[in-house]
Amino acid sequence: MLFNSVEFLLFFPAVCLGYFIIPHRVRYLFLLACSYFFYMCWNPEYALLMLTSTVITYASGLLIASAAKIEDEKKRTRRRKLYVALSFTSNLLILFFFKYYGFASLTITRVLGKLGINAVIPAFDVILPVGISFYTFQALSYTMDVYRGEIYAEKNFFKYALFVSFFPQLVAGPIERSKNLLIQINEKHRFDFERVRSGLLLMLYGYFQKVVLSEYLGMVVDSVYDTFTERTGFQLLVATVCFAFQIYCDFGSYSNIAIGAARVMGFRLMENFNTPYFAVSVADFWRRWHISLSTWFRDYLYIPLGGNRKGKLRKWFNLMVVFGVSGLWHGASWHFVAWGVLNGAYQVIGEWLRPLREKVMDILHVDRSVFSHRLGRIIITFILVDISWIFFRAESFRNGLEILGRIAGLGAEHWFTWGSNLKAMGLTLATRNLLAVSLLIMFVADLCKYNGIRLIEWITRQGIWFRWLVYYAAIFGILIFGVYGPGYDASAFIYFQF
Repeated sequence: MLFNSVEFLLFFPAVCLGYFIIPHRVRYLFLLACSYFFYMCWNPEYALLMLTSTVITYASGLLIASAAKIEDEKKRTRRRKLYVALSFTSNLLILFFFKYYGFASLTITRVLGKLGINAVIPAFDVILPVGISFYTFQALSYTMDVYRGEIYAEKNFFKYALFVSFFPQLVAGPIERSKNLLIQINEKHRFDFERVRSGLLLMLYGYFQKVVLSEYLGMVVDSVYDTFTERTGFQLLVATVCFAFQIYCDFGSYSNIAIGAARVMGFRLMENFNTPYFAVSVADFWRRWHISLSTWFRDYLYIPLGGNRKGKLRKWFNLMVVFGVSGLWHGASWHFVAWGVLNGAYQVIGEWLRPLREKVMDILHVDRSVFSHRLGRIIITFILVDISWIFFRAESFRNGLEILGRIAGLGAEHWFTWGSNLKAMGLTLATRNLLAVSLLIMFVADLCKYNGIRLIEWITRQGIWFRWLVYYAAIFGILIFGVYGPGYDASAFIYFQF
């Protein structure tokens, strides 16, 4: 069931109504049933897979807690580590089989073929379960949190199952932590008009990002990237910039709808995006982009590897490992790995060259506090990140290199024919105007957030005529300009494939 489908627009109000009507003591059971129904709308059989992951991590939490009572320290430590290892190994093996087995078998076959060895590795035709990477990582974080003593093991299986399957953020995050979401399941949430209104407005903004911005940008990007061999460097450049905003709007819209939907019911989900395209460095970008995943890798991979505690070389190695794994998390293909490695390399090279940059700026007496300096850093960061997006969007690493080469070879003559180039991409004057206005709205919203202005709160403090003018403008703007209606198949969010 997609957020941008008619089914969800019927499902969500019904869930909220039932949630606030039924007694508090059984609400978690009601939400659990709704969450599994929500997930089973894609593929009922794969709900058993999520249930399996839930059972394994639930049992591991109880076993880790029971092992903590063992008096012998060595035995206690061994037993606790064993249960953590079993939980991680079993869950990652499930994830590997469904997401990476085909990629691994193909890679091994090709490598052995290069060595003159003909190997036949059995192939399995399986469909990637929706959201498996998200709920697996969420469940594993619970295991580690219990092991570290940051949270008590949950004894109520159904409450824990709701933590893993909570429908607003189940399929594409934010990847929640047990320290935040699990404890909220026991809270008594009452209907609060201000909170509900705030959540609905955030959802409305999310729908604007998805149905208007992401859909129109996606049409442009798909038409160019799917036929990139027939496209000019200028068209590929424009499509690549469009993709940077498409993936931000698409993923950001899911997060906003998820956070807003949870807020309506009284749950507080973590922020997943914080104006990433205002970042002044690639490292800063990754503190603002997909925050729930970035912090997951920081807490459960980067720090256990040693973080920055063992010198620069080890820190840089750890960074490359984390971003290589992050690329692989996004997809079982080398172009995703290249995307991750490139983002890691940006940070390593940037830190390596930092003393030289600082020295040059001191010699040139560059004022680092002025707006122009910060703007220049934002533009450079966007360009670097956008180059990496080429490999994320391309169908293969080789295609990514070819697209990058075509853009790099862009001649000045293409700029004199930009009008015809844009029309060839499907960017008519009407579409360009719509995208320009929509992107401006998003830019203003992000600029307000960047400067600490809570736009939703500001709107709700205005007079009634102004508030309803904004509400109606937003709703009818989406209805008039959004991509939906008869014959329209609600498109999945980009991150559903991960």
